[in-house]
Amino acid sequence: MKSFARAIGLAIRNRPTLLGVIFTSLVVGVLWGANIGVVYPFAEVVFKGQTLQDWVDNEIDNSENRAAELSSESSHLRDTLPSLVGNDYRLASHRIAYLAVDRVAELKAAEGYRWIQPHVHAYLPQTAFNTLLLLVGILIVGTAIKDAFLVANLVLVERLVQLAGYDLRKQFFRQTLRLDLASFGDSRNSELLSHFTYDLNGVVLGLNTLFGKALREPLKMAACLIGASLISWRLLLFSLMVSPPALILMQRLAKSIKRANRRAMEEMSQLYNTLTETFTGIQTVKAFTMEGFERNRFHQSAKEFFRKSLKIVFYNSLTKPVTEILGIGVISLALVAGAYLVLNQETHLLGIRICDTPMSLGKLLLFYGLLAGVSDPARRLSDVFSALQAGAAAAERIFPVMDREPAIVETDAARTTSTPHHRLRFEDVEFHYQPGQPVLNGVSLDIKFGETIAIVGPNGCGKSTLINMLPRFYDPVSGSIRFDDVDLREMRFRDIRKRVGLVTQQTHLFDDTILNNIRYGSPNATDEEAIEAAKKAHADRFILEKLENGYETYVGQGGCRLSGGQRQRIALARAILRDPEVLVLDEATSQIDIESEQLIHQALEEFVRDRTAIMITHRLSTLTLADRVVVMEAGKIIDVGSHVELMQRCPLYRRLHEIHFKQSA
Repeated sequence: MKSFARAIGLAIRNRPTLLGVIFTSLVVGVLWGANIGVVYPFAEVVFKGQTLQDWVDNEIDNSENRAAELSSESSHLRDTLPSLVGNDYRLASHRIAYLAVDRVAELKAAEGYRWIQPHVHAYLPQTAFNTLLLLVGILIVGTAIKDAFLVANLVLVERLVQLAGYDLRKQFFRQTLRLDLASFGDSRNSELLSHFTYDLNGVVLGLNTLFGKALREPLKMAACLIGASLISWRLLLFSLMVSPPALILMQRLAKSIKRANRRAMEEMSQLYNTLTETFTGIQTVKAFTMEGFERNRFHQSAKEFFRKSLKIVFYNSLTKPVTEILGIGVISLALVAGAYLVLNQETHLLGIRICDTPMSLGKLLLFYGLLAGVSDPARRLSDVFSALQAGAAAAERIFPVMDREPAIVETDAARTTSTPHHRLRFEDVEFHYQPGQPVLNGVSLDIKFGETIAIVGPNGCGKSTLINMLPRFYDPVSGSIRFDDVDLREMRFRDIRKRVGLVTQQTHLFDDTILNNIRYGSPNATDEEAIEAAKKAHADRFILEKLENGYETYVGQGGCRLSGGQRQRIALARAILRDPEVLVLDEATSQIDIESEQLIHQALEEFVRDRTAIMITHRLSTLTLADRVVVMEAGKIIDVGSHVELMQRCPLYRRLHEIHFKQSA
């Protein structure tokens, strides 16, 4: 429950709303018990054809007469004490002590009735029917006030938990953005989506239950229990003797419910994963006619979730009979014990004093009414256990992600270097994703500012990994990457990444306008500056001529309304607008048409001037932009030189040229 307690901490920070929730819950609870209290005057006054004046006068007379009878009996026993010996003497002495306590209680009761007597005679109705009307009016008004506070309570509870959910969603999203790329590899998008939707909703529902029913219903129970204890706290304790076994069973059920909810949430994550993979790869699914396979895969995940959900339902269903049996047990004990005391006008049960004065039928009916008033909130609380356990299980899935520290962190004592830098150096860089499986092995490379470098090599040789370390998506396991003499690990993320412009093979555009996509990463740029960047990327023409709304055209999710070449030119315009010191191109022209490639090539030829450019490419045309070509194999740099030099001395480069470059020529 520690994780759920942290979610509670987010909610209670909204102090005014929390105080409003507590106050309205308290009023609802008090009025719940007070409305049930009207049972007593109905039973003791109205149904006997009396007025409240008659009732208070009779109560005073009855208490005084009873006190007199007790005094007389006590005096008689005292007179007989000298003649008694042994056990008879002890019994008589105990009886005298009991009578003295009962007499004091009767005198106190008479004193209390006498205190309210003048007010009852002065202000309350003088006929039985008018008394009935007064009591009905009090009941209606009390219920209306209670319901008004209940409405306010429901609104305030919802406000409180939605504010907490809002804060939690913001914090969770902020944390996911802090995580490094490796963490996104470990926590798949579908799992994060499950956290954001299913799990967060579970936490919010748990908080709603906690500050709603879990707070309001116990206060209603407390009001009734306090009222019942004022009638006879001993009879109340006697009636609650059946509670401990039921509470122990409820505790065990709560653990089972929490465990079942956690397993169901894990299965829901798998369900999200199946949906995400299928929808993302829908073209592949249809191309290979794998609809049946995907249906079966979804069927298995959904069926497993169904089974685990049924287990939750089973455990939840057990809470209702447990609370019902508890309520019936309490009321049954109260019925037996109370009936014995009233019918025999006794104050003791099994030798134990239960009440100070003999209980009237009206008090007993009120006692039963208050216990019945406890049963309804108790029944509602049966739903609380499952919701709270579900919320706790959801919190235990969310907060570990929020507590996860990213592997790539900023230093407290950040350094920087001149702008622009003079050299970019990779010094004996080694890296692996999994221990024992090196991806980069002793890579060293010195790049002067303004130089254009092309990196070539077979798939899996570490090219993309190497350039992904430049914006610190990953850090070297050993070695360093430096701007001049400053290690990237000593610089701020913002300082590094504003120097680096990245255009990858898989260009991602957001479901926004062309203009906003170009301006992404440079939010302060003007429209004119963004349009100028588009012109430099040779994107202005197709934007104005082929798109209905020009720069205000929405590109769709992931840029689906644009062709691959158009997306690449938008991405290049985005990088141009950012005006980085280092431009990184990762296979940026590998999947586009010849026309787009030529346009991008023209844009790059102009843009790489007076800046460092690093390109991963298999395109011969792009290689003509490079001052040097770096050849990589198995995580190492095996040669560096010009195209002509490498063709003469590097067999791997010649082989790559024959396989890829001639095809592109």
